[in-house]
Amino acid sequence: MELLFATANAGKLREVAALLEGEGVKVLGLGDLEEPIEVVEDGNTFIANARKKASTLHAASGLAVLADDSGLCVEALGGAPGVHSARYAGPEKSDAANMEKLLKALSGQKGKARAAHFLCSMVFISKEGVEVEAEGILNGEIALAHSGDGGFGYDPIFIPEGERRTLAEHTMDEKNKISHRKRALSAILPLILPHLK
Repeated sequence: MELLFATANAGKLREVAALLEGEGVKVLGLGDLEEPIEVVEDGNTFIANARKKASTLHAASGLAVLADDSGLCVEALGGAPGVHSARYAGPEKSDAANMEKLLKALSGQKGKARAAHFLCSMVFISKEGVEVEAEGILNGEIALAHSGDGGFGYDPIFIPEGERRTLAEHTMDEKNKISHRKRALSAILPLILPHLK
């Protein structure tokens, strides 16, 4: 059975393939499609964007599809940057600019006022059209300054709950064990396996 994971990110593909290892499922990425398929993520929520990606790719490919959308939500900013996480500072999608804007927005805030979480929403559509959803959350807080050079996005300024290190100071293996994506995958996996036989 083939599963199309709606990503061109090799790291994400490896993570999903590793979880499905031994299940007889071949995980494909967007780069494996003969014709590229563009999906405009214009939903107001992560789950809306994941649903749109999954349904568009399912209709175009006829394959079982797994899609996700994720981002950072800061309580003191009303949940921002949220679905705009990748382009928070503008359309050029600069991680550095996004982090600077966020740190400025929280300037002077301390303790619980810096509470935040990463949220990942996942949607699976089976070859036959059965739809399943799940989400994963990683709670934490926004650091006062950048630290670490691993990861991507907001990792250098996000400290997971119970940790003193930012995600960028974690190894990739450490991050993958606790990430919001891993939590969403772990939640959805038992629900989708019966549809991948």
